[in-house]
Amino acid sequence: MQMESRPSSPIAPPSRRGLSRGEAAGYIGVSPTTFDKMVIAGEMPGPKRVGARKIWDVRALDLAFDALPGEDAVPETNDWD
Repeated sequence: MQMESRPSSPIAPPSRRGLSRGEAAGYIGVSPTTFDKMVIAGEMPGPKRVGARKIWDVRALDLAFDALPGEDAVPETNDWD
């Protein structure tokens, strides 16, 4: 018996605005370690503090993700190269 292939369904947006580090990383589709590197590089926003917790704002993640270059983006050229 052959299994039918189903098209993948889109991932639903989170039901709350604040996400933990792991949830924020998963939301944009990377590992927590890669997410940390992106935060340090300024590619993703830093967290907000709520008591002792660090929480990432979904809206800020969306804006930062939208600002990432696409695969077809042309890298900047350097006249000195």
